[in-house]
Order: sequence, then structure tokens, then C-alpha cells
Amino acid sequence: MAGSWDESYDQGGQSDNSYHFERLHIEPIYDSFICPLTKQVMRDPVTLENGQTFEREAIEKWFTECKTSGRRPVCPLTLRELRSTELNPSIALRNTIEEWNARNEAVQLDMARKSLSLSSFENDILQSLKYITHLCQKSCSNKLVIRNAELIPMIVSMLKSSSRRVRCKTLETLRIVVEEDTDNKEVMAEGDTVRTIVKFLSQEYSKEREEAVSLLCELSKSERLCEKIGSVNGAILIFIGLASSDSENVLTVENAERTLENLEKCENNVRQMADNGRLQPLLTLLLEGSPETKLSMAAFLGELVLSNDLKVYVARTAGFSLINLMMSTSMQAREAALKALNQISSDVASSKILIEAGILPPLVKDLFIVGANTLPMRLKEVSATILANVINSGHDFDLIPVGPNHLTLVSEEIIHNLLHLISNTGPAIGTKLLQVLVGLTSLPTTVSSVVSAIISSGAMISLVQFIEAPQRDLRVASIKLLQNLSPQMGQELASCLCGTSGQLGSLIRVITENAGIMENAGITEEQAAGVGLLADLPERDAGLTRLMLEEGAFQLFISRISSIRRGETRGSRFMTPYFEGLVKVLARITFALSEDSGAVRALCHEHNLASIFIDLLQCNVADNIQMESAIALENLSQESKNLTKHPEFPAPGICSSIFPCLSKSPDITGLCKIHGGKCSLKETFCLLEGQAMERLVALLDHEKDEVVEASLAALSTLLEDEVNIEEGVQVLLDAQGVKPILDLLVDKRTDSLRRRAVWAVERLLRSEEITYEVSGNPNISTALVDAFQHGDFRTRQIAERALKLLDKIPNFSGIFPSIG
Repeated sequence: MAGSWDESYDQGGQSDNSYHFERLHIEPIYDSFICPLTKQVMRDPVTLENGQTFEREAIEKWFTECKTSGRRPVCPLTLRELRSTELNPSIALRNTIEEWNARNEAVQLDMARKSLSLSSFENDILQSLKYITHLCQKSCSNKLVIRNAELIPMIVSMLKSSSRRVRCKTLETLRIVVEEDTDNKEVMAEGDTVRTIVKFLSQEYSKEREEAVSLLCELSKSERLCEKIGSVNGAILIFIGLASSDSENVLTVENAERTLENLEKCENNVRQMADNGRLQPLLTLLLEGSPETKLSMAAFLGELVLSNDLKVYVARTAGFSLINLMMSTSMQAREAALKALNQISSDVASSKILIEAGILPPLVKDLFIVGANTLPMRLKEVSATILANVINSGHDFDLIPVGPNHLTLVSEEIIHNLLHLISNTGPAIGTKLLQVLVGLTSLPTTVSSVVSAIISSGAMISLVQFIEAPQRDLRVASIKLLQNLSPQMGQELASCLCGTSGQLGSLIRVITENAGIMENAGITEEQAAGVGLLADLPERDAGLTRLMLEEGAFQLFISRISSIRRGETRGSRFMTPYFEGLVKVLARITFALSEDSGAVRALCHEHNLASIFIDLLQCNVADNIQMESAIALENLSQESKNLTKHPEFPAPGICSSIFPCLSKSPDITGLCKIHGGKCSLKETFCLLEGQAMERLVALLDHEKDEVVEASLAALSTLLEDEVNIEEGVQVLLDAQGVKPILDLLVDKRTDSLRRRAVWAVERLLRSEEITYEVSGNPNISTALVDAFQHGDFRTRQIAERALKLLDKIPNFSGIFPSIG
């Protein structure tokens, strides 16, 4: 008599309180049902000529073995030779077995139903699930039986079991129940079943996660369930993570990937995938979908926030298609394409790809075209933004045609059109087009063409006026453009700023705004660009310097420098260029000292400007700050000889003419040995005061040539004709500055630095002590000979004098001009 569970799926015993009594309701297995070979209930019984019955598959295998071994076919039971191997179906027995199976399965199924309860014992639930699995695997038609018996919802309820074993077996059973059965999948689509299964994707126990992935992979073959799975918050993101995981087993990864491929049947799922970085399905629809689908995908692409790597991927995959869509006659399609291109063009690498795909001509056309099919202003703004983005790619825009007759972005006609749009459209488009010009003027290959076009258009005054625009982005763009133009149009810019419209005052306010509360604010891009613009204007433009003085600019800049030095200004990425700009603008006032009416000198005295610049020579500041400070100190030191206070002696009396000994001048202490008068750092800017000598000499060993040259120029003011050169040489000796100067001559770092070094060495060689020391150094002589042979006219003259001092050239009488 059979037990309560079929032997083929019974694994493990039951609890004491299980269904032992149920066995009585299951019909016994009759011996005639059992195949003598397999010892299993037959499914397709056949009878031999001797009346013995076997399972068809088993007896066919027996006959095959007989033939293979060369034996005559015999009956497996009687071992008597058979005259025929013909198999006669035992239809009556088969029908009887099927009826018996049906009756037993009905009883066993009813037992399984009773066990599918959260209150049942764990083993009873597991046995029920195993039986249902066995039943479905035995015959696909049994899946209909399971569905009609309404067992699927009961199986689903086992997912809430506290037993991990039960939950895993439930997931496996559900997968087998729905395999290749559309109707059973439809049942699974009801209620929160899918949501419950998705939750298992986040389980720490890998077996539950694996079974859940396998089940969802099967369910995703149904389009309705695709929508269901995709609608569960986070499901697609989890699948994307599993599909790219290195820690999951291979089967789970493969099933996750197959699930995602199935989910692509639903456009909403495709959008979610794109939103989570899986863009290929969206791009496939964009390239191969219907016109409506292409439009929908392009529109969604324009709303995505993409990493730079994904922007490059999209540009490579779909850039050309988007550009074609952008040229469509449908305004809706053009809008979708423009917004998508706006997204992907914001990366330099993707911009280059779009340029190669031909984005520039249609962009320029969209901006300039008028009449039929003209873009509305809101889309012209998008076009302008894309153009501003791609300009940052650094392409050779002077070589890329964007219109008829080989017009390029830097052709005069195109620049004039851009300037016209800037002046005649709103601030949003104007800002983007100014950024286009900023990009073009940042490139050495295109800046000259843009400058020429701006000059021919007479647009400089209009561009300067944007400094006063209320829109911050517009001001920043205009200031950055003007800064780029200043090296080639510095004088025109200075003249415009000195006009009566007040732009200079506005620029100064931009640079110094929030001066009283800077401890709570950082430096903005606008402030850094603004001070950079002022710093790049011609430093010897006396009119601009005077106007800046009247505006109180220098006092404000001194205050800002002091605030930064005290650490009261919150840092930002714009701090360094801002600080460098402040120092360079402040240094320009020292260029006005020689033509000063008193105001400049008074400001330098009042704020002890020489001390400020000496402090800025220290090694922990930027190279440009050290260079500009040294240049400023050179200018200040040039004025020391004019500012030093020489002692006044009384005119000699009658007695002095009779007694010459009485005409001797009295000794006065405290006089500057360089300038011969009363000197101080604050009043006469004398470099012998403070730590100027020490820091300037240290900079002679700087790695940046410009810093070295500025420092040498400042030190050279102590060797000029108007001062005591002998004492100047001694000061340099005391400061250990002579050897670095000689080394600079030998190193021959740049032509400009060599010229200064030759001049300084000639002055040093006027000291007999130094001439004696140097005469035995062949490197110095060789460097001077090289300068004498290959330098410019002025350098050759000075080198010749130096070689005469070293007795390398005969000292014929002559007069040679000295350097000013």
C-alpha cells in the first residue's frame, strides 16, 4: 500500500502530528501497475508475445542491449527467447493506471492544500511544495490542475513564512508552476505578488535572492508582468546592479540580464533603465523605433542627468541620429533633439564627437535663420547653450565650415551676426552667445579673427556696457570676454572704461562687493574675472590709473589683500586668480609714480605699499604674486633716489675761505649708503629696509624665469648710475646676492634674463674685489663672450665693457652709454 507521498519525491520524514491517517484514503499500488524492470508505476504499458507487460521505454532499452551484446532477444522475466520483439500497447491497463493516478493525485493534492498554511509544520509545507513541483514536472497539463484548484495564491502565501527553507522552496515551486504557462503567469500578476517577490532581491541570503531572480526572469516573459515588475520601486535598479555584479554567481547574473532584456518590451521600463545608467535599450529605440518612439526617447534623453562617460557613449551611439532629428521639419522633434543634445554636449569629449558628426552647421542655421520654420526664442536659447558647450572642446573652429562659401565660426560675417544677436535678444541667449565668444577668444588659433571682427563691428562699447547688466551670468560672460580681449585690445578697453558711463565703478563694485562681510562669503567667478580684466589692462595707462584712484579702487584692493592675508576670506576655487589679480592691479599704481602729482605717492606712503609687496615675496604664495610684487618693488625702488632726504649744509663763510679746514662738512649719521640721504621703507621705499634684500635674493633661485627676472630687475636698482654703485655692490655681497647673479649669466635661461644678467654683472665687475674673484672663472668669461657675439646691440656693448673690466678685451678709450 502506498504512503501519503509518492516515493519519487518523498525526501525526509514528517512530524508526529502529520497526515499518517491520510494514507488510508489513498488506493494501494497493484502489482500489475509496476514494471518488473523499473519497479515504478507504468505510464505506457506494452505486452510481449508471451503475455508479460513492461514499461515501453524500459523494454525497448532491454532489446537494444540484447542486440548490442549479440544475443537473441529474450524475455527479461522468463529469459526465454522471443520470436518477435513486437510491442502491443496495453490500453486497458494504461487507462486503469491513469484513473488510479488521478484518484491518488486528487487525494494527495487535497493533502497538499491542507498543508499550505503558515500554521503547518515546516516539513509538511516542504512536502506539499515538493509534491506540487513533482506534479508540474510530471506533466504540463497538471499546471492547469494546480491553477483550477486555486493553489497558486496558497503557494504565494508561503512567501511570508518565517522559515528560510520554506521561502526558498516556495520561490522555486512558483517558478516551475509558471514555466511556459501564460495563464499561470496571469494569476501571478494579481495583487501584490510581484512586489513581494521583488523584495527577495534585497535579501542577504543568496539562495533566496537567486530563486527570486529565476522566478522573476520567468515572469518577465509576460508583457503584463513586465509592466508589473517595472512598476515596483527600485526593481529595475536592483536588476541592473545584479547584472553587473562580480560577487553573484554566474547563473544569477545571467538571469538578471535576461530579465532586463525581457523588461525592455515596456517603454516605461526602458526609461527607468536609462534613468539608472542602462542606456542601450533607450538608444536602440531611438535608432530603430517608430517616429513616435524616437521622439519619445529623445525627449526623455533630454531630461536625464548623465555622467560624462555616458554622455560620450550617447554621443558615439546616437549623436548623428539626434543631429538628423534636430533638422526635422517637426518642431516637436527638433525640440526633443535639441534638449537631448544640450545634455550630452556639456562634456568636452562628447562635444568633440558631436562636432565630428556635423552639429555646427545646423546649430548656426537655427540661430540665424528667420522666417518660416524659425525656432522660437526658448529653443534658440537651447541652441545657443549647445553652441557654447561645444566651443569648450577646443576644436580648430577656423577650419570647420558652418555655412556657404566656407564660412567658419570665426568668419567676420558670423561674428557680426553673433554680436547682433547678443545686442538684440534677451539676456539668456545673450549670455550663451557671449560664452561662445569667450570660448573662441580663449583659443590662440581663433582669438585674432574674433578681435578683428569686433573691431570692424565697433561693438566694444556695447560689450563693455554689459558690465552693468543686472543678470549675474550675463555680467560674468561679458567680463570674461573682455578679459580675453584685453591683451590685443587693451587700450580700446581702457578708453571705454574711462568713459562717462560708469562701467569702471561698476566693475570695481563687482570685484569688492561684500567687502565688510567677506569672512562669511567666498570669492566668486565674477569677482575673479573682474579683477583679472583690470589686471590685464595696460599698466602704464595713466588715465585709467587716475580714474581708479578717484574711484578709491586701490584702497579697496589693499583692504581685500589684507583680509585674504589674515585668513578672513573663505577660500574657493577662484581664490588664487582673484588674489593674483588684486596684487597685479595694485602693482599698476607703482607705474604712475614717475608722473605723479602727489596723490599716488601719498597713497603709497599712507598704506606702506613697499612693506605690503615685500610681505608678498614670501615662498608660500603663487609665482605670479611674487613676480608682480618684485616688479612693484622695482618701480618703488626707482623712486627712492628722488625721495631720499639729503642733508642741508650752511653756505661757507668768509673764514672758510681763509681757513680751509673750517670748510669741512660736519659728519651726519643715519644716512642711506645707497641713496646718500635719509631713507625709510614707508617714505622712500628703500630696499635696504625690511626684509626686501633677503627675499629678493632668494627669488633668484626660483624655477620660474619670469619671477627670477623680476627679482633681478628690482635688485638692479641698487646698481644704477644715480646711486652709489660701489655701496650697492657691497650690499649685494652682504646679502649673498652676487653669486646667484653670476650663476644666472652662466645658465643662459632666456634671452631677456641674460640681458639683465649681463647688465648686472658689468656693474658688479666695477668692484675690484669681484673682478679679482671672477677673473679666474672661465665660465663667466665664456658667458660674456657668448653675449658679446650673439646678443642684441645693447647687450653686446655692455658685454664688451664687462670683458674689458676682466682684461679679456683691450681697453681702448671710448665713451659707452650706461643702461638707464
